[in-house]
Amino acid sequence: MKKKTLILGIETSCDETAAAVIEENTGTIPNILSNVVSSQIEVHKEFGGVVPELAARSHIEKIDLIVHKAIRDSGKDLSEMDCIAVTAGPGLIVCLSVGLNFAKSLALSLNKPFVAINHLEGHALSPKLVTDLKFPYLLLLISGGHTQFLSVKKYGKYKRLGTTIDDALGEAFDKTAKMIGIEFPGGPYLEKLAKKGNPERFKLPKPILKKGGCNMSFAGLKTAVLKISKLVKNDEDRNDLAASFQKTIQDILYAKSKIAFKEFRDISKTNQNTFVVAGGVAANKSIRKTLIDVSLEEKFNPIFPPLELCGDNAAMIAMAGLEKLKLKKFDNLNHPAKPRWPLDNKAAFLKGAGVKL
Repeated sequence: MKKKTLILGIETSCDETAAAVIEENTGTIPNILSNVVSSQIEVHKEFGGVVPELAARSHIEKIDLIVHKAIRDSGKDLSEMDCIAVTAGPGLIVCLSVGLNFAKSLALSLNKPFVAINHLEGHALSPKLVTDLKFPYLLLLISGGHTQFLSVKKYGKYKRLGTTIDDALGEAFDKTAKMIGIEFPGGPYLEKLAKKGNPERFKLPKPILKKGGCNMSFAGLKTAVLKISKLVKNDEDRNDLAASFQKTIQDILYAKSKIAFKEFRDISKTNQNTFVVAGGVAANKSIRKTLIDVSLEEKFNPIFPPLELCGDNAAMIAMAGLEKLKLKKFDNLNHPAKPRWPLDNKAAFLKGAGVKL
């Protein structure tokens, strides 16, 4: 019997130290043999956000333990790994460097192929861990650092259709949560408060809703929340503001997704109407419902990774590593960490209010 390919994935782009082992299956969906994620929430909580130097120090302290736990949980031996895959960007460079250097050392000592993975590509391919995902598809990537619509033609071929011109959606959630008194990380807790509130109480702006194609903007919305948050006097006010903020986000994503669907159809010229939503914010159940609803209205098939694969994890990095291994796209051990690494290198860099929309 032919030995099944084993991939070790390592992820340290921000504040999660993660390692995973996946096994190529006879079908198209691999087996996740282990997926270990160590969070740093307690390390950064008192600062209200991620402190890069503290995050890097925590990665250094944990990475050996996390990688060996992933190997042990998989029931395999380190020597059996066929490839070492690691996040090389985008992310905090001091954090990326920890995982990257560790993976390079492993690959060198074991004499195994080494592949450097784009973190965003890991998110883009994460549904392939649980479903037979076919190219091409429309991707909405919503995370703490990125918010963009992309046409995914095939592995390594991406065309950006729209992006945020200021804050990423996850960042807007966390900053809004902080403004209304929710401790870091605020996004998941804001969702809980929103369930208790009246989403129609506060009328919040929806920047560039009817212009700019499927580009998005969240800074003006965040500023409006800041002004209203100064008037919050009790739990009812706070719940209502959380609900109103989340409902506004849902309205924006609903409208922009419709535009993205049309643009995807125009450029893909295919009957393949698959809509993948990935990234940490994809775990928000209210946002999921909105995106499922608009997908079905427009006759798109919505696909989300399971909740445990929405946030940063190493299984998705291993998945991207498996795709690169199949194509024999190996990397040199001098591959650098890349704090900025867009999926679509030809897309214009959009930032700020001066952007022509």
